Amino acid sequence: MALPKKLKNMNLFNDGVSYVGQCASVTVPKLSRKLEDFRAGGMDGPVKVDLGHGDDGIQFDWTLGGWDTTMLRQYGMVKVDGVMLRWAGAIQRDDTGEVSAVEIVARGRHEEIDFGDAKPGEDTEQKITTVCTYYKLSIDGNVEIEIDLLNFVFIVNGEDRLAEHRKAIGL
Repeated sequence: MALPKKLKNMNLFNDGVSYVGQCASVTVPKLSRKLEDFRAGGMDGPVKVDLGHGDDGIQFDWTLGGWDTTMLRQYGMVKVDGVMLRWAGAIQRDDTGEVSAVEIVARGRHEEIDFGDAKPGEDTEQKITTVCTYYKLSIDGNVEIEIDLLNFVFIVNGEDRLAEHRKAIGL
């Protein structure tokens, strides 16, 4: 019997600035596809047609303890991919002790900064939502998924799933 790999530790970097000891939590971006029902003559039921990435985009939510000026100074970033986040996680199997490195690199800009409640003598947190145009998930150095919305790139385990589309439209 095997036990699952579980997150044991993590760190978040914002444009190279380490948030070790400050990053309380991260909501890893949800990946979604936009699928639409299609049914035509000769079909006994609908099939879902893949129309690309979901309309909600790629969103990275993260929480910092205390106050941070690096993130504040990035607010209102003009470039759509002007902020780079790198999340590094250590996942471990408890049956073998094997540790794997998980890394997510994302580029985008901050959509929302929530300062939360400020009360003297109590903990303070800032919650940040960063909307991303670029996303890369690697496990033990292998790029599992890479999405570059601006450059029309979608790669899964080395397979460039938009290569033929780029070719067809002259890119």
